[in-house]
Amino acid sequence: MKTSTEQNTSTLYHKDYHLWLETTIQQLRSREFTHVDWENLLDELESMGKNNRRAVKSLLTRLWEHLLKLRYWESEKEYNKNKWKSEITTFRQQIRDELSDSPSLKPYLVEIFPNTYQDAKKVIARLMDKPIQFFPEAPPALSEDVLKEDWFFEDL
Repeated sequence: MKTSTEQNTSTLYHKDYHLWLETTIQQLRSREFTHVDWENLLDELESMGKNNRRAVKSLLTRLWEHLLKLRYWESEKEYNKNKWKSEITTFRQQIRDELSDSPSLKPYLVEIFPNTYQDAKKVIARLMDKPIQFFPEAPPALSEDVLKEDWFFEDL
């Protein structure tokens, strides 16, 4: 059976998330473990882990999209090349930041590498009005290359 403090904290989660968060942090710091809304706290912690993984996947997909534009979209390249390179640099920095904060995500990045390429291919094929077969079936570069600061497909 939940105590009234536990019920109040649980209710607070649904009514005022920020206050719930501050209250939970204070309870943990004060070692008032019996008052902590454990169910929602565990859900939030699990969600944080999923968000980090989603962020890495999204950033890597966007990185691929811009690399594919740079490599294959000849009609737009001259006008957009510097913008695309700038975006590529930004995505690499953001991926590096995510991996710096959570180095355990490095194997996940390698795991999702081929899938993010496939996802990016679909988006860019539609944007360029090309069949998906226009692009190589497998990623045309290694993850190490794609994440290198100054690598922009020129070495292929």
